[in-house]
Amino acid sequence: MRSTSEIGAAVIGGGFIGSAHVEALRRLNIPIRGLLGRTHDGGSQRASELGVGHAYASLEELLTDPAVEVVHVASPNALHYPQVRQILQAGRHVVCEKPLATTSAESAVLAEEARAAGVVAAVNFNLRFYPINQHVRQLVADGGIGTPRLLSGHYLQDWLLFDTDWNWRLEPEVGGELRAVADIGSHWLDLVAFLCGDRISHVLADLATFIPVRRQPTGPTQTFSGARGGATVDREIRSEDAASILVRFVSGARGAVTISQVSPGRKNSLRYEIDGSMAAVAWDSERPDELWLGHRDQPNELLLRNPALLNRAGAAAAFLPGGHAEGFADTFKAAFSAIYADVAAGGPSASPAYATFADGHDEMLVNDAIATSARSSTWAEVAR
Repeated sequence: MRSTSEIGAAVIGGGFIGSAHVEALRRLNIPIRGLLGRTHDGGSQRASELGVGHAYASLEELLTDPAVEVVHVASPNALHYPQVRQILQAGRHVVCEKPLATTSAESAVLAEEARAAGVVAAVNFNLRFYPINQHVRQLVADGGIGTPRLLSGHYLQDWLLFDTDWNWRLEPEVGGELRAVADIGSHWLDLVAFLCGDRISHVLADLATFIPVRRQPTGPTQTFSGARGGATVDREIRSEDAASILVRFVSGARGAVTISQVSPGRKNSLRYEIDGSMAAVAWDSERPDELWLGHRDQPNELLLRNPALLNRAGAAAAFLPGGHAEGFADTFKAAFSAIYADVAAGGPSASPAYATFADGHDEMLVNDAIATSARSSTWAEVAR
């Protein structure tokens, strides 16, 4: 097998998430051949700031670079479909940010084209790769909590709390029909399905837009910047600020999740609890090195992340010894390590721990059902 340090990568997008891709690739010693920005001038400036040696003028130029084998797509949602199609047609491996596309019709095309191309095609549901979550996945699969019955939790943020907060995700033509659900709720939904080795079959969703009109800055903005002030124009908002969703799984398990981008003081709080027939597990992304284990007839436990105490899957995702916290940026490194191992091997493995394009498409179908349920105020089945 080739060394991953021989595999060249390129990144599309130099914002918050694109920068996280660059940093993780660098930590894995994967050569970054260049960066593609929204404009050549902007891309050149961002490449310089990130220490990337080249800025491509276009996707066409990027795809003619023979040194690029893997392309990371961290552009706005509406660009995923056309960009990923070009990348697949050029025969390159691809790592795409979620959501995979803005519609399930588009994601279906991408999933099929990726399958036919035989390339490694991953969706960056990076939260799977906290070591504790990898540990829980194997724990559940090994019967460590019995049969999963009830899943509950939330994903709360506050970065869109004020009517002066703005980001391209608020624009349906750029971000898609769903916003809070597609942006952060999809992480929770993918994660719990992954942990339980299950699929979502039905949903009952209530979506709320608490700020129907926002003041859009006339100049550029950055995600999580918190910057306010300057000239603005009023903009009607049609996407949800928050969602409450009941979930049924194929196995018969039930779930409930609250999703919000307007919860004061919650910067990035994803929590889940999985109640099984024998035991329970609970995790909080803002305390990522801790796993609570609940029992009926013995004391509850608190497992602190330590490769020496984690099972095989958890230890494989850990890069630091116990007592040295691993956080959000480390999940990119762990996810890309698994992805690039498959690239080095020449193609996707049979059951990868990372999310494939098929997983990304499945999440788009779940989102479709959520939107349908919210419009009809009834349960909606996930189409497959």
